Amino acid sequence: MISDGLIISAPASGTGKTTVMLGLLGAFRQQGLTVQPFKSGPDYIDPAFHRAASGRHSVNLDTWAMAEDRIAGLIAAAEGADIVLAEGSMGLFDGVAVKGESGTGASADLSALTGWPVILVLDVSGQAQSAAAVALGFATMRPDVSVAGVVLNRVASPRHEALVRAGLDAAGIRVFGALPRRATIELPERHLGLVQAEETPELNRILVEAAEFVAQHLDLDALRRAAGKTRLAPQPPAATVPPGQRIALARDEAFSFVYPHLLDGWRRAGAEILPFSPLADEGPDDSADCCWLPGGYPELHGARLATATRFRAATRRFAENRPVHGECGGYMAMGTAIIDRSGTRHEMLGLLGLVTSFEKRKMHLGYRSARLVAPIPGHPVGAQLRGHEFHYSTIVEQPDMALAQVVDANDAAVPETGSRRGLATGTFFHLIAEAT
Repeated sequence: MISDGLIISAPASGTGKTTVMLGLLGAFRQQGLTVQPFKSGPDYIDPAFHRAASGRHSVNLDTWAMAEDRIAGLIAAAEGADIVLAEGSMGLFDGVAVKGESGTGASADLSALTGWPVILVLDVSGQAQSAAAVALGFATMRPDVSVAGVVLNRVASPRHEALVRAGLDAAGIRVFGALPRRATIELPERHLGLVQAEETPELNRILVEAAEFVAQHLDLDALRRAAGKTRLAPQPPAATVPPGQRIALARDEAFSFVYPHLLDGWRRAGAEILPFSPLADEGPDDSADCCWLPGGYPELHGARLATATRFRAATRRFAENRPVHGECGGYMAMGTAIIDRSGTRHEMLGLLGLVTSFEKRKMHLGYRSARLVAPIPGHPVGAQLRGHEFHYSTIVEQPDMALAQVVDANDAAVPETGSRRGLATGTFFHLIAEAT
């Protein structure tokens, strides 16, 4: 049976919902509950923090990129938890404006699909009774989305809290607790969002302190009672075609962005994943039948990758007779060179002619739909794929043949078509699912 659930969301990014999410995961876990985390949307950093706080794998649920049966299967695979907590992305109603059968990718769509009520995290710094107007607007925006109540964050003083509560009481909005400012549990950030979980040296202290902080200030019993039944009927996890039966997967601080549901789907299909570390100068396992280089931060490790002679030689040999595919950072590492933020050029694998630069940053962000004009491991010519692109690099050279016809969520063509040369392929977008 699928557990009751809540969605932890907010009016906007930067309100502290990730801190609240991690605190709730840890606080419920300290009560002896098994808590299943999810992440709404295409974020690939937050799930690692969720896992550290909950002890269970966190999975992305994406209403734009995934069919309903796939979402139902991913939820059903988490059977056995006492409660489900799903962290939203951006603001509750923020998504893409699309036509057709798919959702917009907004956290509100996930709430409407699953039936999980929303806990709205309000940053009330700089306002008092006016916070009620924000909460009331969110509570009445969509009749198919239930806002169970709010958590007040960054409360300045008891008097401030009383003023905010007075407005919310008058508006009929339930308050599950109020959190004063606590800088010691804020997570560090960098240009693509939060620093990765494995790069956060004080992560254990932050998680313990966040759990204690949330347990002290929020009504955990009331929050658990507010969780809603899941509307989706349980379904077996959707089949995921793996890129190979033995997959050499780059995994270290430079290459860490791969969606957990893909790895789980590959394993369910019987594939074996063989991790290796380019930063440790390791090459892909020679017994593998394909190599997958995920995204990450290769630009921060350009010098080490440029001098990783065993990694470079072994991967080039591998690509002579077996496919190598890269996503975003992995794609950039497959190219000829990466120019870092200081303007220093670092030679990469040279499997593709791509040259990218971070010296003049330009943000590329959004959902992508791609029709392959050449195969990639696991997907033939003509396959329709859905994914998400998020990076700050600029293309300096892209001389190879295009891999796909790529459009954004509104069917507007984008120039980041990916590349192919021999058995080497790469895309700027991270694959989420094959379109149905």
